[in-house]
Parts: sequence; C-alpha cells; structure tokens
Amino acid sequence: MATVMKAESVGPVDVAVITFGGERFDPGVVSAIQELQEKGTVRVVDLSFVRKTADGTVSAVEVADTDVADDYAGLADEELDLLNDEDLRLLGDSLDPGTAALVVVWENTWAAQLGAALRASSSQVSILERIPRQVVQEALADLEDGE
Repeated sequence: MATVMKAESVGPVDVAVITFGGERFDPGVVSAIQELQEKGTVRVVDLSFVRKTADGTVSAVEVADTDVADDYAGLADEELDLLNDEDLRLLGDSLDPGTAALVVVWENTWAAQLGAALRASSSQVSILERIPRQVVQEALADLEDGE
C-alpha cells in the first residue's frame, strides 16, 4: 500500500542513474533497492528505464514494457513523475551505445526526521557533498598501512 508523502515532512530526494553493461536491465539490482526500502532508508518515488542501442537509438522504456517488469513492478511507492521525457532523452544521449540505465528517484527517508528537527529550530544544512568512493578507499588503505 502506497504511503502519501507530505511536503512538510519529506526527506531529501535524489536521482540515481544505474547503468548496466549491456542493453538488458539486470533484475538483480531490485533486491538491493527493495532492502533499502524495507529498512526505511529510502522510498522510491519514480523510476524509468533508458536504453541506447548499438546504433545510437535512444528509447525511454516504461517499467511495464520491460523484460524485467515483474521484478521492478511495485518498486515505486509513489509516482511523482519527477522524470520527464526530455530528462530521459538527455540521459539516453549521454549513455554509451549498447547500454541501458535504470533511473530511480528516491526520498532519503532516513533524513526526514533530521530535516523536521532542523526546520523546527530554524536551522539548515549549509553544505552536503559526497566524498568520492576512491578517496575513502585510499584513506582506509592509508589507515591500514599505518597499523
């Protein structure tokens, strides 16, 4: 059963583009996203598929039209239609020929409570950046070398 999002309590919303090493959409990704949803970490609110064939033809594919429809059906808790046809076309143009991508929009539900507390105290997050995985890996390797 879908839950209703309310603007005053929604957490930050991100879009993730997951590219596959071919034109097929791998259903193995579903279980990881479902687990994040079940744990309350994220809530999928929109998703689409984009495919770029070897000859460069780009197509946006609806979930119900894919060869993994059964796997991905019901993954989105709500459909906010945050992805429009132009977004998907531009993304498709940027893909390498012969690849496919899952475009998933999710609410970071883990951050909703923090967001509510910040709003209540007239506070805000001023900067939020992701540290690249490679930088973290190098720091961990350096830590291990220092032991």
